[in-house]
Amino acid sequence: MSTIRNLLNEKILVLDGAMGTMIQRYKLTEEDYRGDRFKDWHTDVKGNNDLLSITCPDIIKAIHKEYLQAGSDIIETNTFSSTSIAQADYDMQAFAHELNIASVKCAKDAIAEFQQETGDNARNLLPGQ
Repeated sequence: MSTIRNLLNEKILVLDGAMGTMIQRYKLTEEDYRGDRFKDWHTDVKGNNDLLSITCPDIIKAIHKEYLQAGSDIIETNTFSSTSIAQADYDMQAFAHELNIASVKCAKDAIAEFQQETGDNARNLLPGQ
Protein backbone atom coordinates (compact mmCIF):
# COMPACT_ATOMS: atom_id res chain seq x y z
CA MET A 1 0.00 0.00 0.00
CA SER A 2 1.27 3.44 -0.87
CA THR A 3 1.88 5.97 1.83
CA ILE A 4 -0.17 9.15 1.93
CA ARG A 5 2.91 11.19 1.06
CA ASN A 6 3.52 9.10 -2.07
CA LEU A 7 -0.11 9.32 -3.10
CA LEU A 8 -0.08 13.10 -2.68
CA ASN A 9 2.70 13.25 -5.24
CA GLU A 10 0.34 11.56 -7.69
CA LYS A 11 -2.99 13.30 -7.00
CA ILE A 12 -5.10 15.34 -4.64
CA LEU A 13 -6.58 13.05 -2.01
CA VAL A 14 -10.22 13.43 -1.02
CA LEU A 15 -11.11 13.09 2.66
CA ASP A 16 -14.56 12.02 3.80
CA GLY A 17 -17.00 14.40 5.49
CA ALA A 18 -18.81 14.76 8.78
CA MET A 19 -19.86 11.51 10.46
CA GLY A 20 -22.20 13.09 13.03
CA THR A 21 -24.32 14.83 10.41
CA MET A 22 -24.68 11.59 8.47
CA ILE A 23 -25.69 9.71 11.63
CA GLN A 24 -28.41 12.30 12.36
CA ARG A 25 -30.15 11.34 9.11
CA TYR A 26 -30.97 7.95 10.65
CA LYS A 27 -33.07 9.56 13.42
CA LEU A 28 -31.89 6.98 15.94
CA THR A 29 -33.60 6.44 19.28
CA GLU A 30 -32.12 5.81 22.70
CA GLU A 31 -32.79 2.11 22.13
CA ASP A 32 -30.90 2.17 18.84
CA TYR A 33 -27.85 3.63 20.57
CA ARG A 34 -28.03 1.07 23.38
CA GLY A 35 -28.46 -2.05 21.26
CA ASP A 36 -28.78 -5.32 23.14
CA ARG A 37 -25.47 -5.02 24.91
CA PHE A 38 -26.24 -1.75 26.70
CA LYS A 39 -30.02 -2.05 26.99
CA ASP A 40 -29.82 -1.75 30.79
CA TRP A 41 -27.09 0.91 30.95
CA HIS A 42 -27.71 3.25 33.90
CA THR A 43 -27.43 6.54 31.99
CA ASP A 44 -28.76 7.83 28.66
CA VAL A 45 -26.43 7.13 25.75
CA LYS A 46 -28.30 8.76 22.86
CA GLY A 47 -25.85 11.10 21.18
CA ASN A 48 -22.85 8.90 21.88
CA ASN A 49 -22.19 8.46 18.18
CA ASP A 50 -18.98 6.52 18.76
CA LEU A 51 -20.96 3.83 20.60
CA LEU A 52 -22.72 3.04 17.31
CA SER A 53 -19.52 1.39 16.09
CA ILE A 54 -20.37 -1.33 18.63
CA THR A 55 -24.17 -1.27 18.72
CA CYS A 56 -24.95 -0.41 15.06
CA PRO A 57 -21.81 -1.15 13.03
CA ASP A 58 -23.85 -1.60 9.83
CA ILE A 59 -24.91 2.06 9.98
CA ILE A 60 -21.32 3.23 10.44
CA LYS A 61 -20.11 1.00 7.60
CA ALA A 62 -22.93 2.25 5.35
CA ILE A 63 -21.89 5.86 5.97
CA HIS A 64 -18.26 5.05 5.22
CA LYS A 65 -19.32 3.36 1.99
CA GLU A 66 -21.36 6.42 0.97
CA TYR A 67 -18.21 8.52 1.25
CA LEU A 68 -16.24 5.95 -0.72
CA GLN A 69 -18.91 5.94 -3.43
CA ALA A 70 -18.67 9.74 -3.53
CA GLY A 71 -14.95 9.45 -4.26
CA SER A 72 -13.23 9.70 -0.87
CA ASP A 73 -9.71 8.31 -0.83
CA ILE A 74 -9.42 8.52 2.95
CA ILE A 75 -12.14 7.76 5.46
CA GLU A 76 -11.80 8.73 9.09
CA THR A 77 -12.76 6.39 11.88
CA ASN A 78 -15.87 7.09 13.94
CA THR A 79 -13.80 8.12 16.97
CA PHE A 80 -14.55 11.79 17.51
CA SER A 81 -15.20 11.19 21.22
CA SER A 82 -13.61 7.78 21.80
CA THR A 83 -11.52 8.99 24.71
CA SER A 84 -12.02 8.25 28.38
CA ILE A 85 -12.58 11.96 29.02
CA ALA A 86 -15.33 12.32 26.42
CA GLN A 87 -16.92 8.98 27.34
CA ALA A 88 -17.24 10.16 30.96
CA ASP A 89 -20.38 12.02 29.80
CA TYR A 90 -22.00 8.58 29.50
CA ASP A 91 -20.05 6.87 32.32
CA MET A 92 -18.44 4.72 29.60
CA GLN A 93 -14.77 5.59 30.15
CA ALA A 94 -13.87 1.91 30.36
CA PHE A 95 -15.05 1.39 26.77
CA ALA A 96 -12.81 4.00 25.08
CA HIS A 97 -10.28 1.46 23.84
CA GLU A 98 -12.98 -0.91 22.59
CA LEU A 99 -14.74 1.95 20.78
CA ASN A 100 -11.53 2.76 18.92
CA ILE A 101 -11.00 -0.87 17.91
CA ALA A 102 -14.62 -1.26 16.77
CA SER A 103 -14.45 1.97 14.76
CA VAL A 104 -11.30 0.90 12.94
CA LYS A 105 -12.96 -2.43 12.15
CA CYS A 106 -15.99 -0.62 10.71
CA ALA A 107 -13.76 1.50 8.45
CA LYS A 108 -11.69 -1.46 7.25
CA ASP A 109 -14.77 -3.59 6.68
CA ALA A 110 -16.41 -0.76 4.72
CA ILE A 111 -13.36 -0.50 2.46
CA ALA A 112 -13.29 -4.26 1.89
CA GLU A 113 -17.03 -4.40 1.16
CA PHE A 114 -16.83 -1.39 -1.15
CA GLN A 115 -13.96 -2.91 -3.11
CA GLN A 116 -15.73 -6.27 -3.36
CA GLU A 117 -19.03 -4.69 -4.47
CA THR A 118 -17.51 -2.31 -7.00
CA GLY A 119 -14.36 -4.10 -8.07
CA ASP A 120 -12.58 -0.80 -7.31
CA ASN A 121 -9.30 -2.28 -6.13
CA ALA A 122 -7.20 0.19 -8.10
CA ARG A 123 -7.73 3.03 -5.63
CA ASN A 124 -5.42 3.09 -2.64
CA LEU A 125 -8.15 3.52 -0.04
CA LEU A 126 -6.94 4.40 3.41
CA PRO A 127 -8.66 4.28 6.78
CA GLY A 128 -7.73 7.50 8.60
CA GLN A 129 -5.26 7.18 11.43
